[in-house]
Amino acid sequence: MRHNDRAASAPWIRTRLRTAPGAATALAVLVLVTAFLAAAFPRAVDAYETKGLRHDILTADAGRSTLEVARPQPGLELPQAQRDDEARSPELARIGAGLLKALPAPLRADTSSVAYGVRTSKPAVANEPWLPRPEAVPPQLSYVAQSGLKEHATLASGAWPTTPQEVTSDSREVQGAVTEETAAELKVKAGATITLLTAAQEPITVTITGIVAPRDPQGSYWSADPLLRTPSLVLDTTSPFPVHYWTGTVLLAEDSGPALLSTAAEPVLFWRIPPDPAGLTGPDDARLTSVIASLESGPGLLKVREIAGDTAVFATGLGHIVEANARMRDAISPVIAVAALGIGSVAAVVLLMTGALIAGRRKAELALMRSRGGSLRGIGGRLLAETAVTVLPASALGLLLATLAVGEGRFWPGALAAAGVGLLVCVALPLRTTLQHIRPTLHGAREDMVSARPSRRRTVAELTLLVLAVGAVTALRRRGTSAEGGTDLLVSAAPVLVALLAALVLVRLYPLPLRLATRPVARLRGAIGFLSLARAGRSSAGGALPLLALLLALATAAFGGSVIAGIGDARDDAALASVGADARISGASERATLPDELVRTVRDLDGVTGAAPVRVEYSVNMPEAVAGDGGADGGGAGTGGGSADDAKAAALVGVDPASYAELARATGLPAFPAARLKATGSSAPLPEGAEAGPDRVLPAIASPAVAARLGKEPRAIETLSGDFKVQIVGTVTRVASVSPTDFLVVNSAALEQKAPTTLLLTGAPDPGKLRAAVEGSGKEYAVQLRSEERARYVNTPMQAGAERIYLAAVAAGAGYALLAVLLSLLQTAPERRTLLARLRTMGLTTGQGRKLLAFEATPQALLAAGGGLFTGWATIVLLSPGIDLVPLALAGVAGSDTSPVLLRTDLWSLALPAAGVVALAAAVAGVQAWWASRRGSITELRAGDSR
Repeated sequence: MRHNDRAASAPWIRTRLRTAPGAATALAVLVLVTAFLAAAFPRAVDAYETKGLRHDILTADAGRSTLEVARPQPGLELPQAQRDDEARSPELARIGAGLLKALPAPLRADTSSVAYGVRTSKPAVANEPWLPRPEAVPPQLSYVAQSGLKEHATLASGAWPTTPQEVTSDSREVQGAVTEETAAELKVKAGATITLLTAAQEPITVTITGIVAPRDPQGSYWSADPLLRTPSLVLDTTSPFPVHYWTGTVLLAEDSGPALLSTAAEPVLFWRIPPDPAGLTGPDDARLTSVIASLESGPGLLKVREIAGDTAVFATGLGHIVEANARMRDAISPVIAVAALGIGSVAAVVLLMTGALIAGRRKAELALMRSRGGSLRGIGGRLLAETAVTVLPASALGLLLATLAVGEGRFWPGALAAAGVGLLVCVALPLRTTLQHIRPTLHGAREDMVSARPSRRRTVAELTLLVLAVGAVTALRRRGTSAEGGTDLLVSAAPVLVALLAALVLVRLYPLPLRLATRPVARLRGAIGFLSLARAGRSSAGGALPLLALLLALATAAFGGSVIAGIGDARDDAALASVGADARISGASERATLPDELVRTVRDLDGVTGAAPVRVEYSVNMPEAVAGDGGADGGGAGTGGGSADDAKAAALVGVDPASYAELARATGLPAFPAARLKATGSSAPLPEGAEAGPDRVLPAIASPAVAARLGKEPRAIETLSGDFKVQIVGTVTRVASVSPTDFLVVNSAALEQKAPTTLLLTGAPDPGKLRAAVEGSGKEYAVQLRSEERARYVNTPMQAGAERIYLAAVAAGAGYALLAVLLSLLQTAPERRTLLARLRTMGLTTGQGRKLLAFEATPQALLAAGGGLFTGWATIVLLSPGIDLVPLALAGVAGSDTSPVLLRTDLWSLALPAAGVVALAAAVAGVQAWWASRRGSITELRAGDSR
């Protein structure tokens, strides 16, 4: 008997697949797409974390990322020959090779740029008369005998420095070279000589034999110590006066290191090892931090000293780079977890809906098998085998496609995710189907949603979910998405819990409006309205599972769209705060003014729609704060908040009120109350060249903190634009011309010095023509464009990867929402066709049939769309205080505003998916009505058909 059962199982599977190839193919495609998304997500996270770590190391300053091992010169107690040998290339190369082999994983070296040698750690004064002395102070030079000069530089003039004879500590002549930049600034030519004194004040003649040009100036060979490549004019900290002197580096021949041992410039032996990030991955950051800490002050340092000497030290800034990368990753990961849990929940619900659809279609078939003696175990086993044949290959193919699409990333997380998708479908479908047939049931039991009463178990489950949702939202609002030790999944699941709770509430409330609407509709002429409402209340398409899928999908799409919109808005606002307008022209220094001719020329350029000359003076001392709550009534954007004690200095901004107000309107800044700065009476414009008395009172618009400090009465201030009194007549929270939060805006026409220092432009001028017009003025002026400043916020690989994941979340959420609508309508499609066939035999026309299906689908569609809109909006409003988008929007950009960037509601992300749900529901209903009208009633109403 068992043998016959096993033999019959294979024909059963083949028969089922041949009987319903469409359903099997649709299930396989759905599993394929879901498995692909599930496997691609962890690989995409790994990929952008890996690229982010490599990017941060590659773009960091070489002086920070390079690993350097250094030790003092050999001890004076050693024989001279031994000291000289330790400073020569063979011994240094041997130690360097040992250090490379000793680097612990995952740390690897870029062997092409490894450098070693001897250098002076204390600059030596060069008294040659031909060297430049900007302020009568001679330059101070460093000397280095470094390996690999010929491999990393080209000879621009002269000859390569060499060692014609063996160099020792007693040598008094060596050869060297300098870079082109050093030669240009220090006036060095090939053949020049520089004297370096020994500790005994004996001269060592350094002959400059050649001028070299770096092959890769930004590479670690030249940038680990920038003075190798570029000299610098530095401040003499030992002088009582602010004087500067030149400092630079002379490159000695590779084997000239022993000559430096006789100097008093504190020579050291060094090995510079640049890291190679090509083999690093995102998960390696923890190991990398541990390894670097060990090399700096742990077991790794002991091993380094075994190779390089007991006095060797290890120094690098690579650990700080890795820690900064980890902080950004930890800040981004919780926000990504919100999207991942949302899409994962939607996908799981849609897969369960698919199983429910398949189980509903096969309910009669399995009920017949059960009534004829089929065991639950046997039916479940057949369903499991039948499902596995389709689902498992689809899951494997999804994993393969994800691996090919996302090349970098660990394999096992993606494999587990794809396996989880396959396991869910393989288990859920047979389990749901067999549980419906634990007891043989009579056919025809009607599941009327209007009359159904929720059980006590369901009430307890819903209350439990309510408590979880409230707790998660409260925790997220209080402490944000981050948690000590990683991502808090309960907090990240807050949007899912909110959507789940909303779905359960809407399912409970859904029958109430149907009951209220059915009664008046029943009194109307015609049966279409009454039938549609009755069918809508009875249909399983409005159950909890389809509604949950729609709400989850719409809430996830709205949340993801709001994140993307918030990132873009934050970057736009940061660019505007930095530039002040679409374009900005300012002097090379704060006091430099713009000529009137330049202002007129720029104002007439094509694309310029507005120009606002502004005079800005920073760090103007404010009077002592008034006692009590001073300040003027707010005007413009509101009074905001501020501390009077913090506003000890502010920026004075002189503006033309009319042009500046127009600028504020054009750039979207807070409204500027220009009328309050009208120059009349004592604040009237001064004649050209006239001096104003200190008793003149100028109306001023201030920041809230400055207004609180100055109070309502006139207060005297001293500025480079003149001495006068100001009276606060209004406040604004932000102005275009300055980035500080403390400012004072007055009418520039009332100032003694009216010449503008800054010109703010609106419009879209051509950058080339704008810069050409500025350069034509004959002086140096800085030109800033808002578009170029916005381009500074180019995504790092980590930010770009996270943003792509959110874009995918929006698209996947919208797709799963539409799929949920389609599945819910397909679940009841046979009943609709049968209903239309029966009603047509009673005289229902084709047009009335289409209206019936459309009206029937409308309540569910409107419920889902309205619930999705409300759920998405509520999710964003509830969670926005706990989500900061700074790591995604502005992190890693020097000088950017790091104030919190909160989540905001994006109308398009809310409305478009919801409108798509309604449109798809109407389209599916129309197609079903059209298809049913093409089929005859005899086809639908067969004898014995129980539909």
